[in-house]
Amino acid sequence: MSTQRKTYVVVGGVAGGASCAARLRRLDEHAEIIVLERGPYVSFANCGLPYYIGGVIEDESKLLVATAELFISRYAIDVRPENEVLSIDRERQLVRVRRRQDGSEYEIRYDALVLSPGARPIRPPLPGIDRPGVFSIRTVPDSRAVRAWIEDRQVRDAVVIGGGFIGLEMAENLHRRNIRVHLIELAPQVMPPFDPDMAAHMHAQMVEAGVEVLVDEGAEAFEDAGPRIAVRTSRGRKLVCDLVILAIGVQPESQLAKDAGLTLGPRGHVHVDACMRTDDPHIWAIGDAVEVTDHVRRAPTAVPLAGPANRQGRIAADSILGREMPFRGVQGTAVCGAFGLTMACTGSNLRALAQAGIDDVGVVETHPTDHVTYYPGAKRFHLKLLFARSDGRILGAQAVGEGDVARRIDVISMAMQLGGTVEDLEQAELCYAPQFGAAKDPVNMAGMVAGNVRRGDLRLGPRWDEFEVDPGHGSAPPFIVDVREAFEFGASPLPGAVNVPLSQLRERVAEVPADRPVLVTCGVGQRAWNACRCLVQNGRDARLLSGGFQSWQAHEKGRGFAGREG
Repeated sequence: MSTQRKTYVVVGGVAGGASCAARLRRLDEHAEIIVLERGPYVSFANCGLPYYIGGVIEDESKLLVATAELFISRYAIDVRPENEVLSIDRERQLVRVRRRQDGSEYEIRYDALVLSPGARPIRPPLPGIDRPGVFSIRTVPDSRAVRAWIEDRQVRDAVVIGGGFIGLEMAENLHRRNIRVHLIELAPQVMPPFDPDMAAHMHAQMVEAGVEVLVDEGAEAFEDAGPRIAVRTSRGRKLVCDLVILAIGVQPESQLAKDAGLTLGPRGHVHVDACMRTDDPHIWAIGDAVEVTDHVRRAPTAVPLAGPANRQGRIAADSILGREMPFRGVQGTAVCGAFGLTMACTGSNLRALAQAGIDDVGVVETHPTDHVTYYPGAKRFHLKLLFARSDGRILGAQAVGEGDVARRIDVISMAMQLGGTVEDLEQAELCYAPQFGAAKDPVNMAGMVAGNVRRGDLRLGPRWDEFEVDPGHGSAPPFIVDVREAFEFGASPLPGAVNVPLSQLRERVAEVPADRPVLVTCGVGQRAWNACRCLVQNGRDARLLSGGFQSWQAHEKGRGFAGREG
């Protein structure tokens, strides 16, 4: 028995739209599937654009994930580049389309419409922002234009505005081309998704590489400086350069949805249900243009990442074909490699949790190596785990270092998605061989420390960023004891601490007062944990300063970098 042939129209390609179209074909061999892409390429790797500019990716064609010809030959999908959707007639289920090459217009009737318009770079209305040499990076033609500008103008100095993921990647790739880089970030730190102490490691690495990093500072105007550009900042500086890269962020391309009367969120993102359906039963929306649910805070949010967009495309296709598989929300799991360091995160940071009114937060910081130290090449990294003290639920994690950082965050991200707790991290069975990890993987170790806190075996003192605040132990000031060996303490003393090495603690326990709270620290926290257990069982109110001296250094760097250049 024959059924009427359906027509599915997908507006926009790249990660979400292309994924949706391919999934639709696998589920419905007989449907007519049309992809309308405003630009020249239906599916390209926009995450690779900074590396094409930097010369890591030499061949532009490598950025093209799938061509229109491939979609036609492999999937029998009608892909139409350079075709822009002008309007949606919801009552008649029509889209009006303009061919950008000749300006002619036509209509298509749809049974199901999927909006995957993406997002556009933020270009604030600053004086001179449209002058030549001020670029945003979003498409292959954008990156081609920047490469041509660098080569034609023999660029020596560049200003990157924005210290997030794209800003750092652009700074590194310009630096790789022997271009002096000045980076401006309006926030008090680079990489705002991370807590300041974690971001401080990258800030320091960039400064060491020769990048001028200006935080707590914004661009206010772009002025002529002969053949060059002068960037005027909010602190009165003028940075003279040959090239400006805007990496401020993106905003949703939701005007088409707005004009069609679809519901938008407060920041202009298209509102969808868990199956990516809009408030029109025949229209779905996916990718950077939609509002989704934050997995941790259970609040509306938007995360412009390729991974969620790809999954949303599949979910929308399933929903169109009657398969209801809800999208689980986003955790913001992301990674950035720049200047020899890798930064990765998942879930919420402390600032976001505080803004959401989540205050029952435990924080543990560890500084493991990515594999056992007896095997050559072990690299230390910094791992921070945030969890709910009440039930152990994982709220977020951040890591930065030279080692295998992303794998650890991936494990924690998966545990979070399944509603995992710190006890689950303790028990996680992970790969071990000397060159890959340890019998107690860093993920296990972070879970064990947090589990000790939850069970009451380990009491935490104030976080290092709260260290100057009364920790709430009463009027008596805390006694700070550093249990590193004397030579370590002498080389890098902790202000206000008394040195009682762990190797001598049992013989010198009387030197630690029993009538005052005791805060214990060491290099990375492991010896201090053992010292806390000893002191508690000797009648002391001992609490751990999590992460030890290395965490204190990171917090001090974070405080020092805020509001000044590197």
